[in-house]
Amino acid sequence: MLGSVRRLFSFPDPVDETSARLVAAGVVAQAALFLVLREGWVLVPLTYGFVARVLTGPTLSPLGQLVTRVVSPRVPGDHRQVPGPPKRFAQGIGVAFSGGASIARIAGVPTVSYVLIAALTLAATLEAVAAVCLGCIAYRFLWSARTATTSANVCVSRWPHETHRTTTTRFPPDRPSRGDPANW
Repeated sequence: MLGSVRRLFSFPDPVDETSARLVAAGVVAQAALFLVLREGWVLVPLTYGFVARVLTGPTLSPLGQLVTRVVSPRVPGDHRQVPGPPKRFAQGIGVAFSGGASIARIAGVPTVSYVLIAALTLAATLEAVAAVCLGCIAYRFLWSARTATTSANVCVSRWPHETHRTTTTRFPPDRPSRGDPANW
């Protein structure tokens, strides 16, 4: 039973970049819907999706399931694999922004919710359109500040240039990596 729970609350490592970008496109659509309709109920599935993806990857996320089971397999071309921990960190930032927007909306401060969701929309658009993961960049910055052994191998998705194949350092350093980052 403990193994089943552990599998449920795991995050894929590595992550299919195509799937991550498609999920980001879904987030853009949901966030844009909130900004257009300005209805608080739109924040419920948006916030739930981020929480579900942080806790379980795509397993309990309806958007994650749709993308990984239906949409991504039908997208032609190579599906590049990128490290999972930075993507999980980015989903956590999404929880902070969408959760903060939900709390602001409930507290009667809708302007704060609009600003937070607009920022989330910008970040998700960069990921969906240009494969620029701001959460991954923040992850790299935070981990490189923590330890001198960290290099640029943390999922910056071709920005400003290819940086994935430079090291075999584990991320975070105290957590064993699944797979060999040198192959990412």
